[in-house]
Amino acid sequence: MTALFWLIPLALLLGLTGLIAFFWSVRDGQFDDPKGDSSRILTDDDHPIVDD
Repeated sequence: MTALFWLIPLALLLGLTGLIAFFWSVRDGQFDDPKGDSSRILTDDDHPIVDD
């Protein structure tokens, strides 16, 4: 029973920390362009090095 007095506040603290981290990442623009990132991986922007 005494373990619940430790585990419940710890679980609430971890959940609150995750929620704050999520809102912080949304505010900083981490999720602004998900379509661009998914299509950018398919394009080939590298130019091969040609030795003369």
